[in-house]
Amino acid sequence: MTPQRADDPSVPDPTVSPELVEAVRVRLARSGLEPSAARVASALRAERAVLGDAEVLAIARTLRADLIGAGPLEGLLAEPGVTDVLVNGAREVWVDDGRGLRLTSVAFSGDDEVRRLAQRLAAAAGRRLDDASPYVDARLAGGVRLHAVLPPIAPEGTCMSLRLPPRRTFTLEELVPGIGAVVLRAILAARLAFLVTGGTGTGKTTMLSAMLSLADPGERLLLVEDSAELRPRHPHVVRLETRPPNLEGAGGVTLRDLVRQALRMRPDRVVVGEVRGAEVIDLLAALNTGHEGGCGTLHANNAADVPARLEALACAAGLSREAVHSQLAAALDAVVHLVRDPGGGRRRVAEICLLERCPSGLVTAVPALAFGPGGDVTSGPAAPALAARCPGAAWSP
Repeated sequence: MTPQRADDPSVPDPTVSPELVEAVRVRLARSGLEPSAARVASALRAERAVLGDAEVLAIARTLRADLIGAGPLEGLLAEPGVTDVLVNGAREVWVDDGRGLRLTSVAFSGDDEVRRLAQRLAAAAGRRLDDASPYVDARLAGGVRLHAVLPPIAPEGTCMSLRLPPRRTFTLEELVPGIGAVVLRAILAARLAFLVTGGTGTGKTTMLSAMLSLADPGERLLLVEDSAELRPRHPHVVRLETRPPNLEGAGGVTLRDLVRQALRMRPDRVVVGEVRGAEVIDLLAALNTGHEGGCGTLHANNAADVPARLEALACAAGLSREAVHSQLAAALDAVVHLVRDPGGGRRRVAEICLLERCPSGLVTAVPALAFGPGGDVTSGPAAPALAARCPGAAWSP
């Protein structure tokens, strides 16, 4: 195995040959036993190797990472602030630690090692990754999200994306300073139905978790997700998680299935972790039948694109355009749009909009508040309407 960094404690002493480490790895893999320090020492004795305690412990740490951990990526996943680890073949490993993507010194010995790691992680999540099924999307233990693609789909080598869940739940004031936090608190208290929108990596899940943490402790939150990423600090949270079909294509449970089940579980708020398919129909129907305060996240380039994005999803699931906009007008109240400043900069709220119906019957996103990169706040045409829908809030447009 190629070392991660010279100062990484999981890397064996350079005097220990890679051949010896590999021999111990094979011996332990055949036994099926966890690579504890005692078992590593026993395997080393079987290989007629005499090493000190420090070398044995270092080899044990390395083998644990290789056999039951993330191999050479273990150290990167443990670094504070890292949200994504991206592997582009054997020689390129990138991380995003909040300051944008940067190339690391971590490397693999070859694509076979990357492929073995990807397949082992997929198998640990109960998923298949091989030539017949050359890509996988799965959640690992601890909430890490894995996506992997094998050659020849990825012609330059096996690619892996590991997204780490937030290590803690942020308070709203930590994410949104000043009036922005006041407005978001008011939206939640008024039980408006809303979507947190933005591009990939803008912090939608983190923001929604912070907002849900402020829900009344007497409310029952039903969280419906592909993988459990929302982490609100709330005393009454019920989680439902999708399940992929088995190798025969049976037994799958979709987000749409779970939204329907959630509505029968006496929810005070139905939360869809990411709206991205036919489940939008059931969510809109639920929000039109007395389930106030529902929310979720949605990928969108900007707040103005949200109605069109929802229209595309719902029409693909069988609703007509007129029906979609009729449902939208009655179901959703607000959009909280997030952006990430250029160059991998700060994630922040850029805009809060209300969804309003035009004389044409179509729903549009009307700006209520816009937040500049420097913290300046600008009121939009929907600011008075937002203030009217949030009575008692300590803010004014």
